Amino acid sequence: MKKALSILLVLVMVISTFAACGKKEEETGSTTATTAAGAATEATTAAAADEKPAQGVTDTTIKVGNAAATSGAYAAVGVPFNAGIEAYFKKINDEGGINGRKIEFVHYDDEFDPVKGKAATESLINDDKVFAIVGHFGTPTVGATLELLKESGIPVVYFATGIGALYNENATTVENGRALFPVQPIYVTEGRLMVARAVEQHQAKKIGVIYTNDDAGKDILSGAKNQIEKLGGDYSIVVEQINPGATDVTSAALKMKNEGVDAIIAASIQATYPTIVKGLISQGVSKPVFTTYVNSDPATLANFTADYAQLAEKFPVYSNAWVDLSKQEQLDAYVEGITAFGKAEYANSAYAMTGWIAGYFLVEGIKKTDGTLTWENFMDAMESSDFENPLGGILNYANGQRIGTMSMSLSKVTDDGTKWEMAAPMEDLNVILDRVK
Repeated sequence: MKKALSILLVLVMVISTFAACGKKEEETGSTTATTAAGAATEATTAAAADEKPAQGVTDTTIKVGNAAATSGAYAAVGVPFNAGIEAYFKKINDEGGINGRKIEFVHYDDEFDPVKGKAATESLINDDKVFAIVGHFGTPTVGATLELLKESGIPVVYFATGIGALYNENATTVENGRALFPVQPIYVTEGRLMVARAVEQHQAKKIGVIYTNDDAGKDILSGAKNQIEKLGGDYSIVVEQINPGATDVTSAALKMKNEGVDAIIAASIQATYPTIVKGLISQGVSKPVFTTYVNSDPATLANFTADYAQLAEKFPVYSNAWVDLSKQEQLDAYVEGITAFGKAEYANSAYAMTGWIAGYFLVEGIKKTDGTLTWENFMDAMESSDFENPLGGILNYANGQRIGTMSMSLSKVTDDGTKWEMAAPMEDLNVILDRVK
């Protein structure tokens, strides 16, 4: 519109000039051009008015949904997670919705079964015809549906998994995942962040990685290798594989000791991580240890508390953290929202908090969307500017970047081995890298 108006203004100036010279023929020609420009402007306006909203969008509602495990072994995660999503939508609807549209939420229980998860996802897209999927849940279902999501082109905001297949630094087409918007940390990104922290905190040049031969371990290793390669120069990596659930990691610990690494990444999750720490203690490998945020819970820490507490000379044991509970105003808003939803018992639930975050990112993307609410316009809006996680750091999807949260804080085990304490504030990976390069 602005361009059309500029053209019209130029034409008016040309008409005035030619009229002053008494050149009727040129004036007639300019008038014709002006008429043509006006017609083109009207056509453009009409085309914009004819643009239809995406599926799931009416004048009064926006339908969204997900498949998540709300029964079975993972219900303890899925139920509060979905409660957080619905609580955020209730808050928005109670405030009048988004530009007058209320959010409708459709949910299927897939029981953490990839077959059921894929069928439910197909139903959401083809039968319920939701505008977007929010809080796509669990590694099995996410892994089984990624190609389906790419083929459909439906926007997906927040994946409740750190699966490495979500990591993409160049998602510039729908077929390449442009419609997918991970928020939660991806293990690949975490691997990069652990390297950056090891370099900054301990000037590490040679970094060891003990990894489990599963998706989590291999993805963290992939990120560590990625960042070592990006740093280049004198940086190197020493790698040793162990089995998930291993009870003896002596060989891996000795390799780290014999290779003289400066820091160690424990690339595993809850079941095996304590074994790695205890193995390093038993072999006298007193190097800083870094691990993923999923290991920073009290139950995992309790599995090596006694061993760590007995160490005469402590070595630092770190983990990442991506939910920031120091943002009191936002935390209060969450507690108020989950209570208003009738689930006050989830006020301290990390799973419900992450569901709240998932709902927030979807709503903010819709609010940012200019013009008609289409999938294309929504994707443009998601890439247009930074998002500030209400309970975390900054996240950006510009230029096809789909690598999940890059802003994380650093926690450290206390000397008595009983809890985690803050070691470094919430910061973006790129900010840390700017300091260490």
